[in-house]
Amino acid sequence: MMLPTLFLAAALLQAPSAPVATAPAPVPGALDPQSMPRRGCAAFLWSVADRKLVGMATAEAGTLRMALGAKPVDYPRVAQSGEGGFGFATQTRYASGDVTITLDMTVSTRAELTDGGLVQQGTLTIQRTGADTVLVPVGGLIGCAPAP
Repeated sequence: MMLPTLFLAAALLQAPSAPVATAPAPVPGALDPQSMPRRGCAAFLWSVADRKLVGMATAEAGTLRMALGAKPVDYPRVAQSGEGGFGFATQTRYASGDVTITLDMTVSTRAELTDGGLVQQGTLTIQRTGADTVLVPVGGLIGCAPAP
C-alpha cells in the first residue's frame, strides 16, 4: 500500500514546475510621421536597431509621445536633471498610470543643422508595473519651431 504512494510522491517531485506568468514587456511600436510643435523644440527618436520612429519628446510642452499599445500616448514629464540643450535635459522622466519612461540623451550641435541639433546617443528605459524593464537605444534629431 505504501509503494504506490512513494511512486506518486517521487513523480510529483520530478515534475517540472509550471512557468510563472508575467506581463509582456512594454516594447515601443513605430509612430507615424509626427509634426513639429508650433512653439519650442521636439526630439524625434529612432530605434538604433531598426531605425523606426519610436518617440517624440517636446521641450516646451514636456511630453513624450510613444506607442506602447495600440495607439500613441503622450506621457507627461515628471522630473528632469542635467542640461542637454534646446530646452531638453540630459535625463528626463515621464510617467502616466503604471508606465514610467526615462529618456537619457546626449545632444550636440552641428554646423549643417539649423534650428536644431543631433541626439548622438540616447536610451529609453521603459518600466511598467508587473512587467520586465525594456531598454531601447535611440538616436535622433531635434527640430525647433521658428521664433515668432
